[in-house]
Parts: sequence; structure tokens; C-alpha cells
Amino acid sequence: MHKALPFDQQRDFIPVVELGFGTVALVVHADLPARSVAELVALAKAKPGALSYGSSGVGGLQHLNAEMFKQMAGIDLVHVPYKGSAQLMPDLLAGRIPLAIDSLPAHLPHIKSGKTRALAVASHNRSPLLPEVPTMAEAGLLGYESATNYTLFTPAKTPAEAVTLLNRETNAVLKLPEVADKLAALGIIITGGSTDAAVARTSAEMARWGAVIRKGNLQLA
Repeated sequence: MHKALPFDQQRDFIPVVELGFGTVALVVHADLPARSVAELVALAKAKPGALSYGSSGVGGLQHLNAEMFKQMAGIDLVHVPYKGSAQLMPDLLAGRIPLAIDSLPAHLPHIKSGKTRALAVASHNRSPLLPEVPTMAEAGLLGYESATNYTLFTPAKTPAEAVTLLNRETNAVLKLPEVADKLAALGIIITGGSTDAAVARTSAEMARWGAVIRKGNLQLA
């Protein structure tokens, strides 16, 4: 998306440890006549370009989530970019936009009240916040995964022993009950793990979203 960044993510930074991830969900307005992902896809295919989705702006995670959904499901949705997640919520609640694929916690009160519905979560496993809601894979979209990822990075020239220390101490902090409780309250699932695992995850995410961006020919205005 960014043609001239002053840094190279993989060259200039080391992923020390993946801290955790927040759950992403496909949320629709309560009046939308689709009770499942399959029904939503069928509705979109029956009316190409008739359904719209909100995002926090061009290039944001919500935009990429929906673009990947469009590509994998083979449907046409209209992008309505806002200036942030908070700005799209009133229009979703009013039904002016029928759906969003967004971070789950902000939507939970409205899902619980029945103003919106979560059709699926985008994580590999079901969310403890909504255990009755299927994953995208369970809903029929195999391979669809997304999350708000939190990873600790350090400059590439950081000595190896410092990276090892940061990894070890961060993993220790993530195991503290008060930290786990605080993150759980924010809807963040703790990951932790090795630096090698964080490197592999970062590379996989860059490949995943790079492919989505190229296939959709997405560009910043």
C-alpha cells in the first residue's frame, strides 16, 4: 500500500515476541436478512455491489479484512471508508451500512443487545467472548484468518543477547495473572513464545496481506 516507506519491515526490525492478538469478527446489522456467512455470500452474489461495508479507512485492517473476504468468497462489496472505527459504528447501528469485519470488543455490547449480529470470528479458534459464534473456517471460508496482532519489535542491530533477554522477560510478564486479566478484559488472547515463532508469524502475515493488496490492486489515495 505504501510505495515509499523510509524503512523495510523485515530488514530493519526483529520481531522479539508475539504478545497476543485481538479477535476480529464479521458483524452485520440486525435487519440484514443473512443469518450465516453462507447466507451473506449468497445475498451478495444475488445483488452484486448492493451491499456495503464500513472500515476505519483505506489500508486499515478492516479494509483489508473485507477485501480478503471479497476475494475468497468471490463477491462484490462497496467500501465505505471512515476516519476510524468509532466513526463507522453509528452507521452500522442505524443500518446505513450493513456490515463490517472489525475488532470484536467494541461491538460486543451491541451484539449482546441484538442491534447487530456476529456471523463469524476470523481467528483460528472460536472466541471465549462469543463461544457460540463459528470461525470463518467453520462457516465455510477455509483459510480465512485475521486478528489485531500485537508483537514486540526491536531494531535489527540489537545484540542477540538483548533480544533473548527481552523475549524471556516479556514471556514472564505475560504469565502474570494481573497482566493476563487486564489483556483478557480488552479481548486480547495472549500468545507469547519464541523469537523464531514471532519471525515466522510476521513473515506469514506480510505474505498474506501482500497477496490481498496485490490481487485487489489496493492503493492509498
